[in-house]
Amino acid sequence: MRRIRVLVVDDVSMVRRLVVDALSDPEIQVVGVAANGREALEKIPVVHPDLLVLDYEMPEMDGLETLIEVRKGYPSIRVIIFSSHTRHGAKLTLDALWLGADDYVAKGQADNATAATQLIRTQLLPKIKALCPRPEDAGGAATETAGERRAPDMRATPRPAARRTAIAPVRAEIVAIGASTGGPKALATLFEALPSDFPLPIVIVQHMPPLFTRHLAERLGTRTSLRCAEGVEGAALGAGQIWIAPGNHHMILERDRTEIRIRLTSDPPVHSVRPAVDPLFRSVAEIYGPAALGVVLTGMGHDGYQGCERIRDLGGAVLVQDEASSVVWGMPGIVARSGLADKIAPLDEIAGEIVRHASIGTRRKAPVG
Repeated sequence: MRRIRVLVVDDVSMVRRLVVDALSDPEIQVVGVAANGREALEKIPVVHPDLLVLDYEMPEMDGLETLIEVRKGYPSIRVIIFSSHTRHGAKLTLDALWLGADDYVAKGQADNATAATQLIRTQLLPKIKALCPRPEDAGGAATETAGERRAPDMRATPRPAARRTAIAPVRAEIVAIGASTGGPKALATLFEALPSDFPLPIVIVQHMPPLFTRHLAERLGTRTSLRCAEGVEGAALGAGQIWIAPGNHHMILERDRTEIRIRLTSDPPVHSVRPAVDPLFRSVAEIYGPAALGVVLTGMGHDGYQGCERIRDLGGAVLVQDEASSVVWGMPGIVARSGLADKIAPLDEIAGEIVRHASIGTRRKAPVG
């Protein structure tokens, strides 16, 4: 079995040693370390890495400069930013994702060697395996943690399409989007293609910690004329508004007389993440029924699968990003293989599909819920 070849790039020798030791795994081979970007670029043609673990604050050539050069000369190499968990770090991480980094891990969450090792093994290691899957790891799905509910394996025998409760197509009244690895760039591409008069509210879960989601909302707001902000407790949904679940909170929707409002909770993580897609999708399904449209974009794991089941069971529609345009086809892949997707489309066609669902069909005679 070919092992995943990893080059670790960080200017702090203790961090390099920690990462190398923590990545001890039968599927991983650390083929080299580098103290800065210039040294990394010199080593790439020698050690031929599949993936770089890249810090961004380094002397001589920092992570962003290195990333630009890697994308120019070695576009197939995967890059994970091993970033600082600070306001400045969050902004730089978003910059890196925009410049072509595949994913990130916020190393500032760990304040000692034991915690840092645990962080690397629980967050960095699964992301490396998801971004560089073996042929038998279809979709790059993440390994589940103990006690997590396992989504059914549909690789061999996809199930029939879920039961429909609506006889005729119902015009969408809400768009709920779930994304993880590769999501920020995918969301930017989607929003750039939506018309300025898009009539529906959009609610989003992107797997990210606090600070990162705020910067993401600000950055995405520059890519669309629609209003884009972090979710706020009690905020009422309105036409053409985009709400992104804030880090460390689940975001769900609740009916308040004639309005639908955002509710933020600190309920336990779902699939080891908070915010999670499933709670949002389930609440959307319960309120909007056949007028709900769920969209699952690139990401590792299977968050969103159960929410899509609920959307389809109540007559709503589900779109998923296709494998070719996904950074990791874990989240959309499990939905597609299970027969829950109404349409599997490349990223550049998702916006058009969303607009179509917002304009075709009949309106509901009465709200669900």
